[in-house]
Amino acid sequence: MRPSGRADDALREFSMTTGFSHHAEGSCLIRMGGTEVLCAASVESRIPPFLRNTGLGWVTAEYGMLPRATHTRGDREAARGKQSGRTQEIQRLIGRSLRAVVDRAAMGEMSITVDCDVLNADGGTRCASITGAWVALSLAFRHLIKMNVLKTMPLIGQVAAISCGIVGGKPVLDLNYDEDSGAEADANFVLTGTGGLVEIQATAEKTAFSEEEFMQLLRLARTGTAALFEAQRKAVGD
Repeated sequence: MRPSGRADDALREFSMTTGFSHHAEGSCLIRMGGTEVLCAASVESRIPPFLRNTGLGWVTAEYGMLPRATHTRGDREAARGKQSGRTQEIQRLIGRSLRAVVDRAAMGEMSITVDCDVLNADGGTRCASITGAWVALSLAFRHLIKMNVLKTMPLIGQVAAISCGIVGGKPVLDLNYDEDSGAEADANFVLTGTGGLVEIQATAEKTAFSEEEFMQLLRLARTGTAALFEAQRKAVGD
């Protein structure tokens, strides 16, 4: 039995609340068990210098954790004067995941930054950020269409992410912090709504795992993201 009492293939209780940030063009507060992330999409007319005169837009992300998102207070990275390597890695992952399902030519020369701020952390913060960021981005694009800034929807698909791991010798879905910290192996899967693989991060923490165990984790990830894709569609009104 898992500490939470969940079945091996069960997600934590989750929700996606839209419009939480009053001023952003699109926002989503995503809750995955004890993990809560506020995702807010902001539209700007400027683009990075390397994209000028290309006709292409840009989608990127920033990620951060509030000082008391975890059991003990962490320093604000702004106070330290630089981002940690973990923060940079996660926000690049979020940006890559979103761009995988965006037709940047349909955006024109504009930028959308999705800020993902972790309010409470209990495992899977990067996965929750990706899943919630897609909702915020979709709402921002819908706002631009409503305002006649865009004629067509630049989103060409859905993207969501979920963690899986081998805990107590068994593959399980959607690890919380206690499971993640003691797992024999853990993995993060970023998948598209059509079944495509965007990114997989899989690590053996104690002993190597087999190809069959990896495939079991992938099958669990597909089960979990199927539920998340449905919830995303409901959140944006599809």
